[in-house]
Amino acid sequence: MAWNPQIYNRFKSERSAPFYDLAALLKVRPGLELIDLGCGTGELTTKLAETLPESRVLGVDSSEEMLSNSRKADGSTLSFECITIEKQLEKVQQWDVVFSNAALQWVPDHETLFPHIISKIKPGGQLLVQMPAQHHNLTNRLLNELAAEEPYADLYQGWNRISPVLELDRYAEILFENGGKSMQVFEKIYPLILNDVDALLTWVSGTALIPYLERLPESLKMQFLDDYQALLNNHFQKEPVFYPFKRILIGAQF
Repeated sequence: MAWNPQIYNRFKSERSAPFYDLAALLKVRPGLELIDLGCGTGELTTKLAETLPESRVLGVDSSEEMLSNSRKADGSTLSFECITIEKQLEKVQQWDVVFSNAALQWVPDHETLFPHIISKIKPGGQLLVQMPAQHHNLTNRLLNELAAEEPYADLYQGWNRISPVLELDRYAEILFENGGKSMQVFEKIYPLILNDVDALLTWVSGTALIPYLERLPESLKMQFLDDYQALLNNHFQKEPVFYPFKRILIGAQF
């Protein structure tokens, strides 16, 4: 997917708040080896690395555009690599901490993915994951509904971005089944207070809208945006727009 860092960063503070909640679950000690799966622009990975003394931190992301401004941090060995999460997980290396903030919702088959990730964690290590609860968020559900209507359904030819995100209890079960000794698995609302529906559309266009628009011809992209905005207008009729955006946070030790 072609990511646009400028659009993504328009809501930098809103997107970074869950990162700090997730980072607060990290058990800090010197000499950690940590990987950040789907690190985006690398800005938050850099902040994370700055809190870890004498540690090795690797941020990986599949988007060269997002990584273009990534930089190293003082106090730790920090590096970045442009690679997909799936390709990274094919490597044999294990880590003290596998960290992922708002990225794994793009990777399919969480029933297989999470045990695979856990296999990359050293004994005593941690898994820390934050993801939008896409199956519970209205903006995602409306995208799915619109994609199933004509003229889009014919062009998508059965494709629809059904979220791979599971229910909370299933994540807890997967952690337990794979050796989790302690865990926190919870959903939290991060309220978005936006001026109007235009601002909400901009929020969605930085992430969830991207794969839908990529699969449409240029002649239909604006129509899809207009139709999607009409759905949003129907559901959000007051200004400012209050959107209770739900996210899942997972912390576990193995």
